[in-house]
Amino acid sequence: MTGVQQEGALRAFLDTVDTLVEDFDLIDVLHRLCVRSVEFLDVAAVGISLADPHDDLHLLAASDEGERMLALFDAQTRHGPGPSSYRSGEPLLNVRLVSGEEDGEVTAFGTRARQMGFVRAHVLPLRLRRRAIGTLCMLDTAPQDLSERATRLGQTLADVATIAILQHRTIEHRNVERAQLQNALTSRIIIEQAKGILAERWQLRVDEAFQLMRSYARNQHARLDEVSRRIIDGDIDTEEIRARTQRKR
Repeated sequence: MTGVQQEGALRAFLDTVDTLVEDFDLIDVLHRLCVRSVEFLDVAAVGISLADPHDDLHLLAASDEGERMLALFDAQTRHGPGPSSYRSGEPLLNVRLVSGEEDGEVTAFGTRARQMGFVRAHVLPLRLRRRAIGTLCMLDTAPQDLSERATRLGQTLADVATIAILQHRTIEHRNVERAQLQNALTSRIIIEQAKGILAERWQLRVDEAFQLMRSYARNQHARLDEVSRRIIDGDIDTEEIRARTQRKR
């Protein structure tokens, strides 16, 4: 790897890391990483795929967003070398893309790839500890093997893609947690309002009003925030709440 390639690869890594902030666009980040991979690995096209819970690969991004190229990379997730690399967690390099009845490692995918001018494929796993979560697939129009240095650089770029995907998952999970927290805070406000309404209407302490409201919600198999909202909206007869809870007592 030349000094220029090393500098470019480092720049690609730093550029990708700089984008891993709140609300970053994962597909855009991975697309740019694919484009950079084409430049630094001296291949014709690069695609990144992610596995679903059923271990089926799905294309996330490609260096070329053309319809034919996306269809080719999508086909590769099912019939090409990608699934083999994903299942083994090991690189699958220098795969000859042959067609028809010719002797080769990949024939079903090879026919389509050869029609588009590709003759070699290289797949690197997106690794998370000891297992793979997806693949980085490289296609080339030249019948050349991937050098050891290019393989190491490719795996580094694949690891950067893994970091981006995991960061996106973390942010999404955090957003879900924040939404749940916001819902909980909103529910608390609604309950406080309903307590105040009942306490004033019944001339009770707010804690007594809360206990009556809580008992009613339990008896009706309803959530406290649902009952509270109905009280605030006037969709429930508050005297019914008092009467029912008193009968239970």
